[in-house]
Amino acid sequence: MAQRSSLQTHSPGRIFAVRAVLVVLILVAGYLLFEFGRIQANYNIVDAAEDRNRYENQIDGLESQIVDLKQQVALLETHRDIDREAYKEVEADLTTLEAKIQEQTDAIAFYRGIVSPADGNSGLRVQDLKLSRGEDERVYNVRLVLVQSLQHDRTVSGDVVLTLVGRQDGNEKSYPYSQLLPEDSSEEWAFKFRYFQDFERDIVLPDGFTPERIRIEVRSRTRSISSIEESFSWMTSLG
Repeated sequence: MAQRSSLQTHSPGRIFAVRAVLVVLILVAGYLLFEFGRIQANYNIVDAAEDRNRYENQIDGLESQIVDLKQQVALLETHRDIDREAYKEVEADLTTLEAKIQEQTDAIAFYRGIVSPADGNSGLRVQDLKLSRGEDERVYNVRLVLVQSLQHDRTVSGDVVLTLVGRQDGNEKSYPYSQLLPEDSSEEWAFKFRYFQDFERDIVLPDGFTPERIRIEVRSRTRSISSIEESFSWMTSLG
């Protein structure tokens, strides 16, 4: 009988075990080489872990600071908005107060002109004349205030005569109130008062006419109260 070779005497299980041991040895050798390389490169896994923990803590701290700063910004923006609204309210109140003061100052000056005029003269006078633009291009609103100064023991009555003086086609030209009226307006301008009376009238400028002065005649029909005539600059009277 022939003798079997030594290779034929090994069982398949033993061959598999040997192969497994070889694979494990290769893996262990590879890991040892990897660790040796990191050690050679001054890499320490413990130090790396500590560095990572330190950086993570720093990141957490910075993120916390970011949250705090965002809250502070939001708070400052809220305060800024509140301060802005408070400033607007104060500014509006101040504007209203200044308007009221100016209104009262004008009222005091107006009544002083009736009771005690600066020049000390009694009788009729034009207390105020203001012009303002109307809705149409050549339409203007005239506001006239007449007063009776010092003497108020009787009612004064009469008529107002308005005349515009200016230039047209290079020449001086005058237009009476009757030629300046809007359509369907009466040219009558009567007054009757004891202390004061104010009026508002619209006038329409003729085409090509440039106004320069407004002449106001206040014709009294009351005995012992004289008529007056005053002239005003057009530009100065524009409000």
